[in-house]
Amino acid sequence: MKHILPLAAVIAALSLSACQNEPEVVNALPPDPLADQLANAAPVELPPAMKGSVSFRCQPGNSLVFVDFFQGDKLANLRTEKGGTATVLKADEAGKPLTAEGGYSLTGDMKNIKVKIPGKGDLTCHV
Repeated sequence: MKHILPLAAVIAALSLSACQNEPEVVNALPPDPLADQLANAAPVELPPAMKGSVSFRCQPGNSLVFVDFFQGDKLANLRTEKGGTATVLKADEAGKPLTAEGGYSLTGDMKNIKVKIPGKGDLTCHV
């Protein structure tokens, strides 16, 4: 009886040592057909972070415009009423006027801007 317990432990250890240490990897998915294209694709540019959201008082007409400025100075969102639909203004290079279809344009910084809005004309605005 004293010899049966150690013998059983040795048999169990031998049977476990015959097992593979590496897990079996099961992959039922076919190879990705776009893997080569994705590996050779150009890097994706993330959208810029918001720099600030400013409300401006504009002349003539004493009207308000709301502008969201973004890092890089190549993108801004323009609203003519608080909470209204934004017009996305873009520039190819920083320092160039931001423009959008329909005749929108914006130049300036977060303190003073000159903006052209269809139906309102050219406006000079300040904080």
